[in-house]
Amino acid sequence: MANTPYPQSYYAASANPVPPRPALQEEVQTDVCVIGAGYTGLSSALFLLEAGFSVTVLEAAKVGFGASGRNGGQIVNSYSRDIDVIERTVGPKQAQLLGQMAFEGGRIIRERVAKYNIQCDLKDGGVFAALTPKQMGHLESQKRLWERYGHTQLELMDQKRIREVVDCDQYLGGMLDMSGGHIHPLNLALGEAAAVESLGGKIYEQSPAVRIERGANPVVHTPQGKVRAKFIIVAGNAYLGNLVPELASKSMPCGTQVITTEPLGDDLARQLLPQDYCVEDCNYLLDYYRLTGDKRLIFGGGVVYGARDPANIEAIIRPKMLKAFPQLKDVKIDYAWTGNFLLTLSRLPQVGRLGDNIYYSQGCSGHGVTYTHLAGKVLAEALRGQAERFDAFAELPHYPFPGGQLLRVPFSALGAWYYSLRDRLGF
Repeated sequence: MANTPYPQSYYAASANPVPPRPALQEEVQTDVCVIGAGYTGLSSALFLLEAGFSVTVLEAAKVGFGASGRNGGQIVNSYSRDIDVIERTVGPKQAQLLGQMAFEGGRIIRERVAKYNIQCDLKDGGVFAALTPKQMGHLESQKRLWERYGHTQLELMDQKRIREVVDCDQYLGGMLDMSGGHIHPLNLALGEAAAVESLGGKIYEQSPAVRIERGANPVVHTPQGKVRAKFIIVAGNAYLGNLVPELASKSMPCGTQVITTEPLGDDLARQLLPQDYCVEDCNYLLDYYRLTGDKRLIFGGGVVYGARDPANIEAIIRPKMLKAFPQLKDVKIDYAWTGNFLLTLSRLPQVGRLGDNIYYSQGCSGHGVTYTHLAGKVLAEALRGQAERFDAFAELPHYPFPGGQLLRVPFSALGAWYYSLRDRLGF
């Protein structure tokens, strides 16, 4: 049987030691079968176990193999489309519920880290950096919007103030969110998996779900085993493939690229990011970066529509890093990797139920670290019969990409080019 290892990333190289987990080679019975051991699946499993359900998690590769173990590691509030877009799209009650939930994911992460003593280099503070006056105006509006929903840990920064937290002369200003922050994302996933097992949950690695037998008592088949369950949660996101065809038509896997420098040393690291906050800029195709626990710079950006792996990731991302930090021109890149996230046309997550007993959440659209932890709580609530918050997500409208499977990649790339051009021209 094929064994799929982690990609050669900094996160995999610095992961906390974990016990080997077996592949499923038998038939098991459980209350809930979760497909995917990323943040959505692990968060769902934890909330369900805490509520008294029995849970079995199936992972095609290893815990955190997908986006959960490859992302930029930034705790960023709200959704990929902000609450003002939701307010214009849905009714006031639904908008109010979704707005209240927009800041919950980060709190869940911190609660999990504290409750289960997860060692994942958690640091507080995230910066949104403005490159143009228009972007600065957007941050001013965003602060007012978030404060309207009770989120008050925000500070607008002028050009002088932002230079105190990031040694980059590109920015006109920014906004600091002290409820944001950053983590070692794979170690967070591994810690959550250990918490699942501490509560009696079962996790099988190298056990892809190859077929779902739907019905009153659904069965999930793997190459060498099967899981009989009362409920199924589909949490594969960009790595789900065509297991559930109706979920594939309204979403598109996309790749983002990340590089990690050699250790910079305390002095240079402190010069770049004196308060150790994470940073993302406000461009449509944004760049993001932060320091690791051992004082490397992780820098990511770029989107490959359709999730192809670029031949030379460093060639794509290093120029972006040097534009922000020319002082790193002689610094060596130790790791470069790509990871996939799932994009929806609305840029809002897709949540729903197939039949009576198959639940799903997908399509974080590049904003998944916090949302996935919220999604796990919302899915668990729905299985317990408390569906108000689940329904608020499930009722969001979603549409297929223009051009269907064949043309969605070039159409999306053309749209991204247009918005990137507007960013460069300051429109």
